Amino acid sequence: MNIEGNTVILEKSQEELFNFFSDLNNFKQIMPENTNKFEVDGDSFLFGLPGMPEIRLVLKEKTPFSNITLGAASSKLSFTLSADITKLEENKSEVALSFNGDFNPMMAMMVKKPLTKFVDTLSENIGKL
Repeated sequence: MNIEGNTVILEKSQEELFNFFSDLNNFKQIMPENTNKFEVDGDSFLFGLPGMPEIRLVLKEKTPFSNITLGAASSKLSFTLSADITKLEENKSEVALSFNGDFNPMMAMMVKKPLTKFVDTLSENIGKL
């Protein structure tokens, strides 16, 4: 299951955005308002939203200045959340989030709507940076 967030254009350099996403503490700034738990532990963070189990995301991959990929810490659910950063001008870049999960059809049906809302909220909040 793939979910693409809206592409967001920011008045920030590609390097500045990459450094922002590289510091997992900064993800708290773009999480939904109703996040009731957020804890960073090394190269991972745990967050909780009402009505959903807590999820731990681990930093899986970093391509300097162009991509940060987080993945599920649990082997029960296999998914990644990627931020692709593209330079438009010296101090102008775009960020596109994409969620890619390997779920059975029943699970995919149950989680598609809340995950789409989650990715859209993250994209919206990135636009406010």
